[in-house]
Amino acid sequence: MSEKSKSLIGGISVLGLAGMICKVVGVLYRIPLADYIGGEGLGIYSKVYTAYNMMLTMFTVGIPVAISRMVSHYTTRRDPRNARQVFGVAVPVLGAMGLIGTLLLFFGSAALSRRVGTPETRLGYMAIAPSVALVCVMSAFRGYMQGHRRMLPTAISQLIEQVGKVFVALPLAVLGMKRGGPGMGAAGALLGTSMAEAVALAYMVVTQLRSRAAMNGAEQADTPRQSRRFIAGRLAVISIPITLGGCIVPLASLIDSFMVTQLMERGGMAATEALVRYGLYSGMVLTLINVPTALAMAMSTNLVPDIASGVARGDKAYVAKESRTGLRVAAVVGFPCSVGMSLLARPILYLCYGYSGRYTPVQLDVAAELLTVSALTIVLFTMVQATSGILQGAGKQRIPMYTLLVGVICKVTLNYILIGIPSINIHGAPIASLVCYTVSAVPNLYFVSKYAAGRIPWKEIALRPLAAALPMGAAVWGLWRFVFTDRFLHLGRAKLILAVAVCILAGVIVYTVLAVAVKAVAKEDIPARLRKKIWR
Repeated sequence: MSEKSKSLIGGISVLGLAGMICKVVGVLYRIPLADYIGGEGLGIYSKVYTAYNMMLTMFTVGIPVAISRMVSHYTTRRDPRNARQVFGVAVPVLGAMGLIGTLLLFFGSAALSRRVGTPETRLGYMAIAPSVALVCVMSAFRGYMQGHRRMLPTAISQLIEQVGKVFVALPLAVLGMKRGGPGMGAAGALLGTSMAEAVALAYMVVTQLRSRAAMNGAEQADTPRQSRRFIAGRLAVISIPITLGGCIVPLASLIDSFMVTQLMERGGMAATEALVRYGLYSGMVLTLINVPTALAMAMSTNLVPDIASGVARGDKAYVAKESRTGLRVAAVVGFPCSVGMSLLARPILYLCYGYSGRYTPVQLDVAAELLTVSALTIVLFTMVQATSGILQGAGKQRIPMYTLLVGVICKVTLNYILIGIPSINIHGAPIASLVCYTVSAVPNLYFVSKYAAGRIPWKEIALRPLAAALPMGAAVWGLWRFVFTDRFLHLGRAKLILAVAVCILAGVIVYTVLAVAVKAVAKEDIPARLRKKIWR
Protein backbone atom coordinates (compact mmCIF):
# COMPACT_ATOMS: atom_id res chain seq x y z
CA MET A 1 0.00 0.00 0.00
CA SER A 2 1.41 3.37 -0.95
CA GLU A 3 1.92 6.14 1.57
CA LYS A 4 -0.71 8.19 -0.17
CA SER A 5 -3.32 5.46 0.25
CA LYS A 6 -2.40 5.20 3.93
CA SER A 7 -3.02 8.89 4.46
CA LEU A 8 -6.49 9.65 5.78
CA ILE A 9 -6.62 12.95 3.90
CA GLY A 10 -5.13 11.36 0.78
CA GLY A 11 -7.83 8.69 1.02
CA ILE A 12 -10.76 11.06 0.61
CA SER A 13 -12.74 9.47 -2.19
CA VAL A 14 -14.30 10.79 -5.35
CA LEU A 15 -17.63 10.75 -3.53
CA GLY A 16 -16.22 12.86 -0.72
CA LEU A 17 -14.89 15.45 -3.15
CA ALA A 18 -18.18 15.44 -5.07
CA GLY A 19 -20.04 15.88 -1.78
CA MET A 20 -18.03 18.98 -0.96
CA ILE A 21 -18.56 20.43 -4.43
CA CYS A 22 -22.28 19.74 -4.15
CA LYS A 23 -22.43 21.50 -0.78
CA VAL A 24 -20.71 24.57 -2.25
CA VAL A 25 -23.03 24.57 -5.27
CA GLY A 26 -25.94 24.16 -2.86
CA VAL A 27 -24.89 27.29 -0.98
CA LEU A 28 -24.45 29.19 -4.24
CA TYR A 29 -27.94 28.02 -5.22
CA ARG A 30 -29.51 29.03 -1.91
CA ILE A 31 -28.10 32.57 -2.08
CA PRO A 32 -30.04 33.72 -5.19
CA LEU A 33 -33.00 31.55 -4.14
CA ALA A 34 -33.17 33.47 -0.86
CA ASP A 35 -32.88 36.71 -2.82
CA TYR A 36 -35.75 35.80 -5.14
CA ILE A 37 -38.30 34.29 -2.75
CA GLY A 38 -37.42 36.22 0.44
CA GLY A 39 -37.47 35.08 4.05
CA GLU A 40 -41.10 33.95 3.98
CA GLY A 41 -40.58 31.92 0.83
CA LEU A 42 -37.39 30.44 2.24
CA GLY A 43 -39.27 29.38 5.36
CA ILE A 44 -41.91 27.65 3.22
CA TYR A 45 -39.21 25.98 1.10
CA SER A 46 -37.33 24.78 4.20
CA LYS A 47 -40.43 23.28 5.82
CA VAL A 48 -41.27 21.29 2.67
CA TYR A 49 -37.68 20.22 2.03
CA THR A 50 -37.27 18.99 5.61
CA ALA A 51 -40.22 16.58 5.28
CA TYR A 52 -38.95 15.46 1.86
CA ASN A 53 -35.45 14.89 3.22
CA MET A 54 -36.84 12.82 6.09
CA MET A 55 -38.75 10.59 3.68
CA LEU A 56 -35.69 10.15 1.46
CA THR A 57 -33.59 9.20 4.48
CA MET A 58 -36.09 6.51 5.45
CA PHE A 59 -36.05 5.00 1.98
CA THR A 60 -32.54 5.58 0.64
CA VAL A 61 -29.96 5.66 3.45
CA GLY A 62 -29.70 1.97 4.32
CA ILE A 63 -30.67 0.01 1.20
CA PRO A 64 -28.04 1.47 -1.20
CA VAL A 65 -25.31 0.63 1.33
CA ALA A 66 -26.70 -2.90 1.59
CA ILE A 67 -26.80 -3.19 -2.21
CA SER A 68 -23.20 -2.02 -2.45
CA ARG A 69 -21.99 -4.48 0.19
CA MET A 70 -23.82 -7.46 -1.32
CA VAL A 71 -22.82 -6.66 -4.90
CA SER A 72 -19.21 -6.22 -3.79
CA HIS A 73 -19.37 -9.58 -1.99
CA TYR A 74 -20.60 -11.41 -5.08
CA THR A 75 -18.29 -9.70 -7.54
CA THR A 76 -15.31 -10.51 -5.31
CA ARG A 77 -16.35 -14.16 -5.55
CA ARG A 78 -16.62 -13.79 -9.35
CA ASP A 79 -20.35 -14.30 -9.18
CA PRO A 80 -21.92 -11.60 -11.37
CA ARG A 81 -25.16 -13.56 -11.66
CA ASN A 82 -26.08 -13.06 -8.01
CA ALA A 83 -24.79 -9.49 -8.15
CA ARG A 84 -27.34 -8.86 -10.90
CA GLN A 85 -29.94 -10.66 -8.80
CA VAL A 86 -29.36 -8.14 -5.99
CA PHE A 87 -29.91 -5.29 -8.42
CA GLY A 88 -32.96 -7.04 -9.90
CA VAL A 89 -34.55 -7.31 -6.45
CA ALA A 90 -33.55 -3.83 -5.29
CA VAL A 91 -34.97 -1.83 -8.22
CA PRO A 92 -38.62 -2.94 -7.83
CA VAL A 93 -38.40 -2.78 -4.02
CA LEU A 94 -37.04 0.77 -4.04
CA GLY A 95 -39.36 1.71 -6.89
CA ALA A 96 -42.40 0.55 -4.92
CA MET A 97 -41.24 2.34 -1.78
CA GLY A 98 -40.58 5.50 -3.77
CA LEU A 99 -43.99 5.37 -5.42
CA ILE A 100 -45.67 4.99 -2.03
CA GLY A 101 -43.69 7.97 -0.74
CA THR A 102 -44.61 10.07 -3.76
CA LEU A 103 -48.31 9.29 -3.37
CA LEU A 104 -48.23 10.00 0.37
CA LEU A 105 -46.50 13.33 -0.14
CA PHE A 106 -48.75 14.36 -3.04
CA PHE A 107 -52.13 13.36 -1.66
CA GLY A 108 -51.18 14.13 1.93
CA SER A 109 -50.02 17.63 1.06
CA ALA A 110 -53.12 19.27 2.54
CA ALA A 111 -52.79 17.42 5.85
CA LEU A 112 -49.05 18.11 6.05
CA SER A 113 -49.51 21.82 5.35
CA ARG A 114 -52.04 22.03 8.17
CA ARG A 115 -49.76 20.07 10.50
CA VAL A 116 -46.79 22.42 10.01
CA GLY A 117 -49.11 25.40 10.44
CA THR A 118 -48.29 26.90 7.02
CA PRO A 119 -51.01 26.37 4.37
CA GLU A 120 -48.74 27.84 1.67
CA THR A 121 -46.56 24.71 1.81
CA ARG A 122 -49.19 22.54 0.09
CA LEU A 123 -48.06 23.31 -3.47
CA GLY A 124 -44.47 22.71 -2.42
CA TYR A 125 -45.23 19.21 -1.14
CA MET A 126 -46.99 18.40 -4.40
CA ALA A 127 -44.11 19.78 -6.50
CA ILE A 128 -41.37 17.81 -4.70
CA ALA A 129 -43.39 14.56 -4.47
CA PRO A 130 -42.11 13.00 -7.76
CA SER A 131 -38.53 13.33 -6.49
CA VAL A 132 -39.12 10.63 -3.88
CA ALA A 133 -39.76 7.91 -6.48
CA LEU A 134 -37.00 9.19 -8.77
CA VAL A 135 -34.33 9.26 -6.05
CA CYS A 136 -35.36 5.86 -4.68
CA VAL A 137 -34.88 4.19 -8.06
CA MET A 138 -31.66 6.13 -8.65
CA SER A 139 -30.25 4.94 -5.30
CA ALA A 140 -30.51 1.34 -6.53
CA PHE A 141 -28.37 2.22 -9.55
CA ARG A 142 -25.90 4.06 -7.32
CA GLY A 143 -25.57 1.15 -4.90
CA TYR A 144 -25.04 -1.31 -7.78
CA MET A 145 -22.36 0.89 -9.35
CA GLN A 146 -20.60 1.40 -6.02
CA GLY A 147 -20.59 -2.34 -5.43
CA HIS A 148 -18.61 -2.62 -8.67
CA ARG A 149 -16.18 0.06 -7.38
CA ARG A 150 -17.55 2.58 -9.89
CA MET A 151 -17.87 5.77 -7.85
CA LEU A 152 -17.68 8.33 -10.65
CA PRO A 153 -21.25 7.83 -11.97
CA THR A 154 -22.68 8.50 -8.51
CA ALA A 155 -20.54 11.62 -8.18
CA ILE A 156 -21.61 12.92 -11.60
CA SER A 157 -25.29 12.24 -10.87
CA GLN A 158 -24.99 14.22 -7.64
CA LEU A 159 -23.48 17.12 -9.54
CA ILE A 160 -26.30 16.92 -12.11
CA GLU A 161 -28.79 17.26 -9.26
CA GLN A 162 -27.12 20.40 -7.93
CA VAL A 163 -26.42 22.05 -11.28
CA GLY A 164 -29.99 21.28 -12.34
CA LYS A 165 -31.27 23.23 -9.37
CA VAL A 166 -29.30 26.27 -10.50
CA PHE A 167 -30.42 26.20 -14.13
CA VAL A 168 -33.97 24.85 -13.71
CA ALA A 169 -35.17 25.44 -10.15
CA LEU A 170 -34.07 29.09 -9.92
CA PRO A 171 -35.92 30.22 -13.10
CA LEU A 172 -39.04 28.37 -11.93
CA ALA A 173 -38.74 30.04 -8.51
CA VAL A 174 -38.57 33.47 -10.16
CA LEU A 175 -41.57 32.65 -12.36
CA GLY A 176 -43.57 31.33 -9.41
CA MET A 177 -42.71 34.38 -7.31
CA LYS A 178 -43.99 36.71 -10.03
CA ARG A 179 -47.24 34.82 -10.46
CA GLY A 180 -48.16 33.76 -6.94
CA GLY A 181 -45.87 35.17 -4.28
CA PRO A 182 -43.59 33.32 -1.82
CA GLY A 183 -45.61 30.09 -1.72
CA MET A 184 -45.63 29.74 -5.49
CA GLY A 185 -41.96 30.74 -5.68
CA ALA A 186 -40.97 28.00 -3.24
CA ALA A 187 -43.11 25.49 -5.17
CA GLY A 188 -41.35 26.47 -8.40
CA ALA A 189 -37.94 25.81 -6.84
CA LEU A 190 -39.12 22.44 -5.55
CA LEU A 191 -40.58 21.49 -8.94
CA GLY A 192 -37.20 22.30 -10.48
CA THR A 193 -35.60 19.90 -8.00
CA SER A 194 -37.89 17.11 -9.22
CA MET A 195 -36.91 17.85 -12.82
CA ALA A 196 -33.20 17.79 -11.94
CA GLU A 197 -33.63 14.40 -10.23
CA ALA A 198 -35.27 13.05 -13.40
CA VAL A 199 -32.24 14.07 -15.48
CA ALA A 200 -29.85 12.54 -12.93
CA LEU A 201 -31.80 9.25 -13.00
CA ALA A 202 -31.72 9.21 -16.80
CA TYR A 203 -27.94 9.63 -16.66
CA MET A 204 -27.58 6.69 -14.25
CA VAL A 205 -29.78 4.43 -16.40
CA VAL A 206 -27.79 5.23 -19.55
CA THR A 207 -24.47 4.76 -17.72
CA GLN A 208 -25.55 1.41 -16.31
CA LEU A 209 -26.66 0.16 -19.74
CA ARG A 210 -23.35 1.22 -21.30
CA SER A 211 -21.35 -0.40 -18.50
CA ARG A 212 -23.37 -3.60 -18.36
CA ALA A 213 -21.00 -5.66 -20.50
CA ALA A 214 -17.94 -4.61 -18.51
CA MET A 215 -19.62 -5.31 -15.17
CA ASN A 216 -20.83 -8.72 -16.34
CA GLY A 217 -17.47 -9.71 -17.76
CA ALA A 218 -16.10 -11.43 -14.64
CA GLU A 219 -15.67 -15.20 -14.63
CA GLN A 220 -18.79 -17.03 -13.47
CA ALA A 221 -18.29 -18.85 -10.19
CA ASP A 222 -19.75 -22.30 -9.62
CA THR A 223 -22.21 -21.12 -6.98
CA PRO A 224 -25.98 -21.59 -6.70
CA ARG A 225 -28.24 -18.75 -7.65
CA GLN A 226 -29.77 -17.15 -4.58
CA SER A 227 -33.53 -16.80 -4.42
CA ARG A 228 -35.15 -13.39 -4.59
CA ARG A 229 -36.59 -13.98 -1.12
CA PHE A 230 -33.10 -14.63 0.31
CA ILE A 231 -31.71 -11.51 -1.40
CA ALA A 232 -34.59 -9.38 -0.10
CA GLY A 233 -34.07 -10.74 3.42
CA ARG A 234 -30.34 -9.95 3.39
CA LEU A 235 -31.03 -6.44 2.11
CA ALA A 236 -33.43 -5.88 4.99
CA VAL A 237 -31.07 -7.27 7.66
CA ILE A 238 -28.17 -5.07 6.53
CA SER A 239 -30.12 -1.90 5.78
CA ILE A 240 -32.52 -1.58 8.73
CA PRO A 241 -29.92 -0.65 11.43
CA ILE A 242 -28.25 1.80 9.04
CA THR A 243 -31.60 3.37 8.19
CA LEU A 244 -32.63 3.73 11.83
CA GLY A 245 -29.38 5.51 12.67
CA GLY A 246 -29.57 7.73 9.60
CA CYS A 247 -33.14 8.83 10.37
CA ILE A 248 -32.38 10.37 13.76
CA VAL A 249 -31.04 13.78 12.70
CA PRO A 250 -33.53 14.29 9.82
CA LEU A 251 -36.30 13.33 12.24
CA ALA A 252 -35.13 16.07 14.59
CA SER A 253 -35.16 18.55 11.70
CA LEU A 254 -38.67 17.43 10.77
CA ILE A 255 -39.81 17.94 14.36
CA ASP A 256 -38.21 21.40 14.24
CA SER A 257 -40.24 22.25 11.13
CA PHE A 258 -43.41 21.33 13.01
CA MET A 259 -42.68 22.99 16.33
CA VAL A 260 -40.31 25.96 15.91
CA THR A 261 -42.66 28.47 14.30
CA GLN A 262 -45.58 27.39 16.46
CA LEU A 263 -43.52 27.82 19.62
CA MET A 264 -42.50 31.33 18.58
CA GLU A 265 -46.13 32.15 17.84
CA ARG A 266 -47.14 30.93 21.29
CA GLY A 267 -44.53 33.28 22.70
CA GLY A 268 -46.35 36.19 21.10
CA MET A 269 -44.54 36.52 17.75
CA ALA A 270 -46.56 37.16 14.58
CA ALA A 271 -46.93 34.12 12.30
CA THR A 272 -45.16 35.80 9.35
CA GLU A 273 -42.20 36.91 11.47
CA ALA A 274 -41.91 33.44 13.02
CA LEU A 275 -41.82 31.89 9.53
CA VAL A 276 -39.16 34.38 8.39
CA ARG A 277 -36.96 33.64 11.40
CA TYR A 278 -37.27 29.91 10.82
CA GLY A 279 -36.29 30.55 7.19
CA LEU A 280 -33.23 32.53 8.28
CA TYR A 281 -32.08 29.68 10.49
CA SER A 282 -32.87 26.70 8.31
CA GLY A 283 -32.36 28.26 4.89
CA MET A 284 -29.29 30.44 5.53
CA VAL A 285 -27.45 29.36 8.66
CA LEU A 286 -27.72 25.58 8.37
CA THR A 287 -26.89 25.75 4.66
CA LEU A 288 -23.63 27.56 5.40
CA ILE A 289 -22.46 25.28 8.20
CA ASN A 290 -23.21 22.22 6.04
CA VAL A 291 -20.30 23.08 3.71
CA PRO A 292 -17.41 22.16 6.07
CA THR A 293 -19.37 19.22 7.49
CA ALA A 294 -19.22 17.57 4.05
CA LEU A 295 -15.53 16.93 4.70
CA ALA A 296 -16.45 15.30 8.01
CA MET A 297 -18.77 12.91 6.18
CA ALA A 298 -15.99 12.01 3.75
CA MET A 299 -13.53 11.35 6.60
CA SER A 300 -16.07 9.17 8.38
CA THR A 301 -16.62 7.16 5.20
CA ASN A 302 -12.87 6.51 4.92
CA LEU A 303 -12.47 5.62 8.60
CA VAL A 304 -14.94 2.72 8.46
CA PRO A 305 -12.95 0.44 6.10
CA ASP A 306 -9.62 1.45 7.72
CA ILE A 307 -10.76 0.38 11.18
CA ALA A 308 -12.64 -2.67 9.89
CA SER A 309 -9.57 -4.00 8.09
CA GLY A 310 -7.49 -3.71 11.27
CA VAL A 311 -10.17 -5.44 13.34
CA ALA A 312 -10.40 -8.26 10.77
CA ARG A 313 -6.63 -8.84 11.03
CA GLY A 314 -6.67 -8.60 14.83
CA ASP A 315 -4.15 -5.77 14.63
CA LYS A 316 -5.00 -3.74 17.73
CA ALA A 317 -2.02 -1.42 17.31
CA TYR A 318 -3.16 -0.48 13.80
CA VAL A 319 -6.75 0.10 14.98
CA ALA A 320 -5.56 2.35 17.81
CA LYS A 321 -3.24 4.30 15.51
CA GLU A 322 -5.88 4.87 12.82
CA SER A 323 -8.50 5.80 15.43
CA ARG A 324 -6.23 8.43 16.96
CA THR A 325 -5.36 9.75 13.51
CA GLY A 326 -9.05 10.06 12.69
CA LEU A 327 -9.76 11.94 15.90
CA ARG A 328 -6.80 14.25 15.35
CA VAL A 329 -7.79 15.05 11.76
CA ALA A 330 -11.38 15.70 12.89
CA ALA A 331 -10.10 18.23 15.42
CA VAL A 332 -7.62 19.80 12.98
CA VAL A 333 -10.46 20.37 10.50
CA GLY A 334 -13.26 21.16 12.96
CA PHE A 335 -11.67 23.73 15.25
CA PRO A 336 -10.59 26.29 12.61
CA CYS A 337 -13.88 25.95 10.72
CA SER A 338 -15.89 26.59 13.89
CA VAL A 339 -13.75 29.51 15.06
CA GLY A 340 -13.40 31.17 11.65
CA MET A 341 -17.06 30.94 10.63
CA SER A 342 -18.23 32.08 14.06
CA LEU A 343 -16.01 35.17 14.01
CA LEU A 344 -16.86 36.07 10.41
CA ALA A 345 -20.57 35.27 10.72
CA ARG A 346 -21.78 38.82 10.12
CA PRO A 347 -19.68 39.64 7.02
CA ILE A 348 -20.38 36.19 5.56
CA LEU A 349 -24.15 36.63 5.97
CA TYR A 350 -24.09 40.15 4.51
CA LEU A 351 -21.91 38.95 1.63
CA CYS A 352 -24.23 36.09 0.75
CA TYR A 353 -27.63 37.64 1.40
CA GLY A 354 -27.26 41.35 2.07
CA TYR A 355 -27.51 42.77 -1.44
CA SER A 356 -30.86 41.49 -2.67
CA GLY A 357 -32.95 44.11 -0.91
CA ARG A 358 -35.26 41.41 0.47
CA TYR A 359 -33.70 41.25 3.92
CA THR A 360 -33.57 44.06 6.44
CA PRO A 361 -30.41 44.74 8.47
CA VAL A 362 -32.31 43.47 11.52
CA GLN A 363 -33.01 40.13 9.80
CA LEU A 364 -29.40 39.80 8.64
CA ASP A 365 -28.15 40.57 12.14
CA VAL A 366 -30.46 37.90 13.57
CA ALA A 367 -29.09 35.38 11.06
CA ALA A 368 -25.52 36.44 11.93
CA GLU A 369 -26.17 35.91 15.64
CA LEU A 370 -27.56 32.45 14.86
CA LEU A 371 -24.55 31.59 12.70
CA THR A 372 -22.13 32.79 15.40
CA VAL A 373 -23.47 30.14 17.77
CA SER A 374 -24.33 27.48 15.17
CA ALA A 375 -20.79 27.52 13.74
CA LEU A 376 -19.55 26.09 17.04
CA THR A 377 -21.43 22.88 16.25
CA ILE A 378 -19.08 22.20 13.32
CA VAL A 379 -16.26 20.84 15.48
CA LEU A 380 -18.73 18.81 17.54
CA PHE A 381 -20.41 17.37 14.44
CA THR A 382 -17.00 16.57 12.94
CA MET A 383 -16.05 14.69 16.11
CA VAL A 384 -19.38 12.84 16.17
CA GLN A 385 -18.83 11.73 12.57
CA ALA A 386 -15.26 10.61 13.24
CA THR A 387 -16.17 8.65 16.37
CA SER A 388 -19.19 7.13 14.61
CA GLY A 389 -16.99 5.96 11.73
CA ILE A 390 -14.50 4.41 14.15
CA LEU A 391 -17.21 2.61 16.13
CA GLN A 392 -18.93 1.37 12.98
CA GLY A 393 -15.63 0.04 11.67
CA ALA A 394 -15.03 -1.69 15.01
CA GLY A 395 -18.40 -3.45 14.78
CA LYS A 396 -20.10 -1.25 17.39
CA GLN A 397 -22.48 0.49 15.02
CA ARG A 398 -25.37 0.56 17.51
CA ILE A 399 -23.48 2.79 19.97
CA PRO A 400 -23.45 5.99 17.82
CA MET A 401 -27.10 5.37 16.96
CA TYR A 402 -28.03 5.33 20.65
CA THR A 403 -25.86 8.30 21.63
CA LEU A 404 -27.22 10.41 18.79
CA LEU A 405 -30.76 9.44 19.75
CA VAL A 406 -30.15 10.69 23.30
CA GLY A 407 -28.64 13.90 21.90
CA VAL A 408 -31.65 14.50 19.66
CA ILE A 409 -34.04 13.94 22.60
CA CYS A 410 -32.12 16.63 24.49
CA LYS A 411 -32.32 18.92 21.45
CA VAL A 412 -36.08 18.55 21.06
CA THR A 413 -36.60 19.10 24.80
CA LEU A 414 -34.46 22.24 24.83
CA ASN A 415 -36.17 23.55 21.70
CA TYR A 416 -39.51 23.22 23.44
CA ILE A 417 -38.24 25.03 26.54
CA LEU A 418 -36.11 27.78 24.98
CA ILE A 419 -37.85 28.75 21.74
CA GLY A 420 -41.13 29.38 23.53
CA ILE A 421 -39.44 32.06 25.68
CA PRO A 422 -40.07 35.38 23.87
CA SER A 423 -36.65 36.83 24.75
CA ILE A 424 -34.88 33.79 23.28
CA ASN A 425 -37.20 32.53 20.46
CA ILE A 426 -35.25 31.18 17.47
CA HIS A 427 -31.90 31.65 19.27
CA GLY A 428 -32.76 28.57 21.32
CA ALA A 429 -32.34 26.34 18.25
CA PRO A 430 -28.52 26.57 17.88
CA ILE A 431 -28.11 26.24 21.66
CA ALA A 432 -30.13 23.01 21.52
CA SER A 433 -27.95 21.76 18.64
CA LEU A 434 -24.78 22.44 20.62
CA VAL A 435 -26.15 20.35 23.48
CA CYS A 436 -27.26 17.61 21.07
CA TYR A 437 -23.82 17.05 19.54
CA THR A 438 -22.02 17.43 22.88
CA VAL A 439 -24.22 14.76 24.42
CA SER A 440 -23.47 12.52 21.43
CA ALA A 441 -19.72 13.20 21.20
CA VAL A 442 -18.75 12.67 24.85
CA PRO A 443 -19.95 9.05 25.22
CA ASN A 444 -18.74 8.28 21.68
CA LEU A 445 -15.23 9.31 22.72
CA TYR A 446 -15.47 7.07 25.79
CA PHE A 447 -16.47 4.06 23.70
CA VAL A 448 -13.82 4.81 21.07
CA SER A 449 -11.27 4.75 23.86
CA LYS A 450 -12.70 1.48 25.17
CA TYR A 451 -13.03 -0.42 21.89
CA ALA A 452 -10.52 1.10 19.47
CA ALA A 453 -8.13 3.90 20.35
CA GLY A 454 -7.07 2.96 23.87
CA ARG A 455 -6.08 5.93 25.96
CA ILE A 456 -7.04 9.06 24.01
CA PRO A 457 -4.14 11.52 23.58
CA TRP A 458 -5.98 14.72 24.50
CA LYS A 459 -2.89 16.80 23.82
CA GLU A 460 -2.93 15.73 20.19
CA ILE A 461 -6.65 15.88 19.50
CA ALA A 462 -7.56 18.97 21.53
CA LEU A 463 -4.73 21.10 22.91
CA ARG A 464 -2.55 21.28 19.80
CA PRO A 465 -5.37 22.09 17.34
CA LEU A 466 -6.68 24.69 19.80
CA ALA A 467 -3.19 26.16 20.13
CA ALA A 468 -3.29 26.80 16.38
CA ALA A 469 -6.98 27.75 16.08
CA LEU A 470 -7.12 30.38 18.83
CA PRO A 471 -4.29 32.58 17.46
CA MET A 472 -5.83 32.16 14.03
CA GLY A 473 -9.12 33.42 15.47
CA ALA A 474 -7.36 36.38 17.05
CA ALA A 475 -5.77 37.27 13.70
CA VAL A 476 -9.07 37.04 11.84
CA TRP A 477 -10.92 39.03 14.49
CA GLY A 478 -8.22 41.70 14.57
CA LEU A 479 -8.21 42.09 10.79
CA TRP A 480 -11.96 42.55 10.63
CA ARG A 481 -12.26 44.64 13.80
CA PHE A 482 -9.41 47.10 13.21
CA VAL A 483 -8.59 47.00 9.48
CA PHE A 484 -11.88 46.50 7.65
CA THR A 485 -14.58 47.14 10.31
CA ASP A 486 -18.34 46.89 9.84
CA ARG A 487 -18.35 49.79 7.37
CA PHE A 488 -17.34 47.26 4.68
CA LEU A 489 -20.76 45.67 5.08
CA HIS A 490 -22.22 48.66 3.23
CA LEU A 491 -19.51 49.51 0.68
CA GLY A 492 -20.69 47.09 -2.01
CA ARG A 493 -20.35 43.36 -2.60
CA ALA A 494 -17.00 43.59 -4.44
CA LYS A 495 -15.23 45.32 -1.53
CA LEU A 496 -16.87 42.99 0.97
CA ILE A 497 -15.70 39.96 -1.02
CA LEU A 498 -12.16 41.34 -0.90
CA ALA A 499 -12.33 41.97 2.85
CA VAL A 500 -13.74 38.51 3.65
CA ALA A 501 -11.24 36.83 1.30
CA VAL A 502 -8.30 38.60 2.97
CA CYS A 503 -9.52 37.58 6.43
CA ILE A 504 -10.00 33.95 5.36
CA LEU A 505 -6.64 33.80 3.59
CA ALA A 506 -4.88 35.28 6.62
CA GLY A 507 -6.62 32.75 8.85
CA VAL A 508 -5.59 29.84 6.60
CA ILE A 509 -1.95 30.97 6.56
CA VAL A 510 -1.75 31.55 10.31
CA TYR A 511 -3.46 28.27 11.13
CA THR A 512 -1.39 26.22 8.68
CA VAL A 513 1.90 27.60 9.98
CA LEU A 514 0.93 27.14 13.62
CA ALA A 515 -0.60 23.69 13.07
CA VAL A 516 2.68 22.47 11.61
CA ALA A 517 4.73 24.30 14.26
CA VAL A 518 2.86 22.83 17.26
CA LYS A 519 2.63 19.43 15.52
CA ALA A 520 -1.15 19.43 15.35
CA VAL A 521 -0.67 18.08 11.83
CA ALA A 522 1.40 14.91 11.50
CA LYS A 523 3.30 13.81 8.42
CA GLU A 524 0.99 10.88 7.75
CA ASP A 525 -1.99 13.27 7.57
CA ILE A 526 -0.57 14.94 4.46
CA PRO A 527 -0.84 13.49 0.94
CA ALA A 528 2.53 12.08 -0.20
CA ARG A 529 3.27 14.64 -2.94
CA LEU A 530 2.57 17.63 -0.70
CA ARG A 531 4.44 15.97 2.15
CA LYS A 532 7.65 15.85 0.10
CA LYS A 533 7.47 19.61 -0.49
CA ILE A 534 6.93 20.44 3.20
CA TRP A 535 9.32 17.92 4.76
CA ARG A 536 12.37 17.59 2.55
